[in-house]
Amino acid sequence: MTSNRPYLLRAVYDWISDNGLTPYLLIDATGEGVRVPPQVVKNGQVVLNIAMRAVANLELGNDWIGFSARFSGVSHALRIPVGSVLALYAQENGQGMMFPADEEGGDTPPPASAPDEPGSGQNGGSQEKPKRGAPHLRVIK
Repeated sequence: MTSNRPYLLRAVYDWISDNGLTPYLLIDATGEGVRVPPQVVKNGQVVLNIAMRAVANLELGNDWIGFSARFSGVSHALRIPVGSVLALYAQENGQGMMFPADEEGGDTPPPASAPDEPGSGQNGGSQEKPKRGAPHLRVIK
């Protein structure tokens, strides 16, 4: 099956926008294919305002997110692989959705554990989540 991430991104974006809030993307700027201005990257991540009033030509595709935005008065074309999106949330209240840092191999089941262990099988990968670490969001004013 194809990844559900692009579909969730579009749905959360619409939900945030429909409620009159400002959608922000948290991006892993170290991901392969990420094209953002280097001066906006901090600690390997970047937070981007993707509200319609802040960007031009926004495309939320299945593989890439693309748009034009101005930084310090200079227009830049940004291109972000969907797999590099760590979170999409409303700037005003932080509500939204976080995504795993690495989706590659997401269709591959985790290594099998002993049959009598809870969490074994394809959907029981709860033992791996603490190892990956979740991205941390903070309020920026």
